Amino acid sequence: MKPIIEEVLHVEEEVSNILKQARIRASEIRNAADKESSEKMNAAKEQTREIIQTAVEQARKQAELLAEEKLKQAELQKDALMNSNAEKVNSLVDNICKVILRTEFDTDTK
Repeated sequence: MKPIIEEVLHVEEEVSNILKQARIRASEIRNAADKESSEKMNAAKEQTREIIQTAVEQARKQAELLAEEKLKQAELQKDALMNSNAEKVNSLVDNICKVILRTEFDTDTK
């Protein structure tokens, strides 16, 4: 009977060691998986940051080009308006000069 009890204790010890080794291996696998997951998350975050930075830079360049285009259009419209109304502007300037000269002469004679 004693040999059977010794054999059972020996088997229980072996099972305990096997379970202990299995727990250690499972912990190692879990740690490796956590590390790999963390590395992949960091890589994904970096890639996302680069994509966003590129998109923002492109949007900024497009906004600058659009602003330049709008300024050119406004300048062309201003020039066209001035050219189409050049005669009116010159006439207005002449009238203003005449008023100033008349007012100046009117105050000198009094």
